[in-house]
Amino acid sequence: MSADYVVEMKGICKRFGGIEALRNVDLELRRGEIMGIVGDNGAGKSTLMKILSGAYLADAGEIFIDGQKVHIRGPLDARRLGISMIYQDLALFNNLDVAQNIFAGRELVRDRFGVFIDKKRMYNRAAELIRDLRVDIKSPKMSVARMSGGQRQMVACARAIAFQCKVLIMDEPTAALGVTEANKLLGLIRNLKDMGLSILLITQRIPDVLAIADRVFVLKGGQRQDVMEVSKVTLDDVVTMIVKGKGGNGTAAPEVQYKSFG
Repeated sequence: MSADYVVEMKGICKRFGGIEALRNVDLELRRGEIMGIVGDNGAGKSTLMKILSGAYLADAGEIFIDGQKVHIRGPLDARRLGISMIYQDLALFNNLDVAQNIFAGRELVRDRFGVFIDKKRMYNRAAELIRDLRVDIKSPKMSVARMSGGQRQMVACARAIAFQCKVLIMDEPTAALGVTEANKLLGLIRNLKDMGLSILLITQRIPDVLAIADRVFVLKGGQRQDVMEVSKVTLDDVVTMIVKGKGGNGTAAPEVQYKSFG
């Protein structure tokens, strides 16, 4: 296993009944890089990432973290290995504020028995995260219910990295955002990379990948098609790979491709 990779997935297979969702998929994530995970609906993007985050168990294959083989049997195993995933629905509590959402289920305590919650330390730590991430949130006491979609994404990011995260998986983070908020979130993702995180970005908005990613990983029909350096490809190159795959036998016109995946 290479020391250059923080994550290596080898020969990953997953079936759901008679459906083969993933077939012998390999993935290598470099340290401190942003990798876009792209493909049409049903390509296997979320399934592959849910296996890495512990939401699904692979039927076959191996996973290596920092060169060591690991067994991820659930989300708790993934978190212990420094892997966090932000799902599309964010799973935030609207009735709680920023700090309470960040530490929900993992509250900081003042005693060794875990009886008394240390609210002061939680709010101070939440304020530090907001400052470090340079996000558009004024206070850790701000109610999530009053936030925009972009701000909610930022809270989800703060929660994900609050506990020694080194690999962050984001599922369609800009899908429901307008242009301004999407650009702010892309800036936040760059900040996370600068902080040393490795990021896997599931998206169908290919321009987002081309704007911030280092490489783009293409899945089609549950199989890996290619991994391309963003600096060496265009939007048309990525869309063509998504639609036609390595075999190049697709028939979609460029105009339709762009509307489907842009």
